[in-house]
Amino acid sequence: MSDDTQTGPDLPPDRLAIHPRSEFFDADKLQRGIGIRFKGVVRTNVEEYCISEGWVRVQAGRTMDRNGQPLTLKLNGPVEAWYEDLGDDPPIAKA
Repeated sequence: MSDDTQTGPDLPPDRLAIHPRSEFFDADKLQRGIGIRFKGVVRTNVEEYCISEGWVRVQAGRTMDRNGQPLTLKLNGPVEAWYEDLGDDPPIAKA
């Protein structure tokens, strides 16, 4: 893993999901607030992200799957993440 994608106390994990059913869910990290920039645009509707693989999952409108969970779309591109509780100039995790 390159130095840019290393995790630490001030960098979010490489992959994180907001749903408790996911193996990548981490409530403690989510409580801090995670900012996501995807393709240069700050996104607030990200359900899951992976920095090293370069993708985010966003909800596909109001459509639900057969289990009643929101359908998501996987979008590919550069992803950057940071903790919002660190102020205006936080360290940014990126690939």
